[in-house]
Amino acid sequence: MTQDESLLRKEPLPLDERRIVPVETLAAGDAEAIDYLKNGVASGKHWYMALLGAIGLWASAEEKFNGRTYVYLIDGEAFDWLQLAERLCAAIPGFVPENELDTLLFRGVPPLQLEVSEVKEIIGDKKYGMYLNYFYGITVEEALLLAVQEEVDKEKHVQGLARHSDSSGEAFRRIYDVEKDDLLQLFREDKKLPKNSSTTLDEMKQFTYWSFKYRLKRCEKARIASDTKKALTYLTRIWQRKGIVQVLAVDLAPQFPG
Repeated sequence: MTQDESLLRKEPLPLDERRIVPVETLAAGDAEAIDYLKNGVASGKHWYMALLGAIGLWASAEEKFNGRTYVYLIDGEAFDWLQLAERLCAAIPGFVPENELDTLLFRGVPPLQLEVSEVKEIIGDKKYGMYLNYFYGITVEEALLLAVQEEVDKEKHVQGLARHSDSSGEAFRRIYDVEKDDLLQLFREDKKLPKNSSTTLDEMKQFTYWSFKYRLKRCEKARIASDTKKALTYLTRIWQRKGIVQVLAVDLAPQFPG
């Protein structure tokens, strides 16, 4: 048994005996991606390396699969690679160790540490750039909100005020100079979405990315750089606390895609 094979589950069923999504129902690039993933793990390639190769081949921005809509590309720019990873790994049940898959999908931590250059070579420069858009536009943007909320809570503690008051609302006003509900309405108007509909997880991701671009258009570069550094510092601290040393592969320098 090879080293790669030892990392797979014990005695997995042959791929042709599994319920694998029929490739004939997929777009050409997506079918090729599924084939690459199946053939890769069947030949002993580490599942994560096979997964990245399949991600590089995947073509669809979104799809409906098993009664669920998967949105992989937000606003045509931000690539949600974990959403696609979840979808692809569903095509090879039993070939991915559950603990490694859970750590990847729920914590964003891959089982192998790769250099940025390696990831770019596998998934392609374009997809990696779109991944960076997602990382800075959603992951870091969410961290900025939490970092500023933490600042607000500390200020209230010093002033002897209750922490359970609306810290998130104040943090939102400090970052975007507008109320969250007002910005959400602008977002829905811009995207032609129902104004009073409940907010889904996919819509929240779209809203976060839209808010990120809204902030970039209206803030001075010095403030953008300062906010990005603050968010990355907060994010790195949280990751260190959780024992996370690497995500997909990204240089955590205080910068943003431009």
